[in-house]
Amino acid sequence: MKEKFLAIALCLMVLIASCAKDNYEPPQSDFSGRLVYQGQPIGIRNAAFKMELWQRGFGNFGVIDVNVNQEGKFSSKLFDGNYKFTVSNGQVPFLWPKNTAGRPDSIDVNLAGNKTLDLEVRPYYMIRNAVITIAGGKVNATCALEKIITDANGKDLESVSLYINKTQFVDADGTNNIAKQELSGAALANLASLSMSVDIPTISPTQNYVFARVGAKIAGVEHMIFSPLVKLTF
Repeated sequence: MKEKFLAIALCLMVLIASCAKDNYEPPQSDFSGRLVYQGQPIGIRNAAFKMELWQRGFGNFGVIDVNVNQEGKFSSKLFDGNYKFTVSNGQVPFLWPKNTAGRPDSIDVNLAGNKTLDLEVRPYYMIRNAVITIAGGKVNATCALEKIITDANGKDLESVSLYINKTQFVDADGTNNIAKQELSGAALANLASLSMSVDIPTISPTQNYVFARVGAKIAGVEHMIFSPLVKLTF
């Protein structure tokens, strides 16, 4: 009888503990923002890299990965508290501040309810005045490239490309474009005036629109910087 009573009591304790665990409140605060330069969003490949939020808990720091979309926007649902926000990936198309030890520096974020934060970064280059149009079965683009970082941290420009795709995800990845034109070498002699054009290939199933944007590849940097996405109807 005593053993039966103990078994029942143990089951009740497990049930109570389980219910208590299930009743923990999920994170309620929205933390969101953009990567910008002088207020202009930084375009990248969708989910090309992650921002990192670090929070101290149980005596150690734990990391929360935050994806950045192709428009340079990020968002995460979090518990209120104090966080350290940083980018650990050095292969990004902008210069992230470093601390005295030469490691990526962090930004303090105090979260008490919803918070929006634009992170000002220094891109190696910016794509300026991108104009993308469609005519006669072709997508045409003109733009200029401005070198932002001109000191010892600056990098050379490797290429500039016009990409088109049948979905809104457009970049250099082979699954994210159906046609492209790349300029490199002597074709980049005048960064103030660049022109590109691509034929729209046959699309199956048929659709009467494509998406396009211009991307710039910086020498020695994996991830490209892009102009804003444009939808073109024909």
